[in-house]
Amino acid sequence: MSYGYTGNILRVDLTTKKHWTEHPPKTFYRTYWGGRALSLYYMLKEMKAKTDPLSPDNLLIFAPSVITGTPAPAIPRYTVCAKSPLTGAQGESEAGGWWGPELKKAGFDAILIKGSSSTPVYIYIKNGQVEIKDATHLWGKDTGETQKIIRKELADNKIRIAQIGPAGENLVRFANIVNELKHFNGRNGLGAVMGSKKLKAIAVRGTKPINL
Repeated sequence: MSYGYTGNILRVDLTTKKHWTEHPPKTFYRTYWGGRALSLYYMLKEMKAKTDPLSPDNLLIFAPSVITGTPAPAIPRYTVCAKSPLTGAQGESEAGGWWGPELKKAGFDAILIKGSSSTPVYIYIKNGQVEIKDATHLWGKDTGETQKIIRKELADNKIRIAQIGPAGENLVRFANIVNELKHFNGRNGLGAVMGSKKLKAIAVRGTKPINL
């Protein structure tokens, strides 16, 4: 796959702790270019209108734009999308930073997350490999401390981490998601959706090229 796409979409079910990769055809990418468009496609296709935003059935999507990670200037952005616990409607929020480009370099155009873990976890992605790791020791910690601990235990200071703090853990309905401690998905309370799934963080490391 080229033109800024990897051709891979990661699916994660936190209830069963299973994950798999889907490979949409080129025609899909020509219609839904990534980021917001790709996220809304899956929301409309797979979400029921009356789904509780804090239930395991809520679909949580992380999706960089098609040009994220390419040499184009000032575009390292990604979208997070889910049913909002703040409004009860479809909610989306964008953020900058290097988490979005890192996901593309790790081999994925998007992550689609359903289900809810019985205990806190975080997702670790490195060059196409995926692990669902225990995060019990991270639950209750602030974002700065969490980032330090994850980078230390994975022995890599270049890992990019999107995560929640205590507000998301406690399902505050306007809780944010933050990456690199300063780039926020600040709209629609999507941090609470992560918290409802017991998902503390998504740690990403990639060195693959993004081909145009």
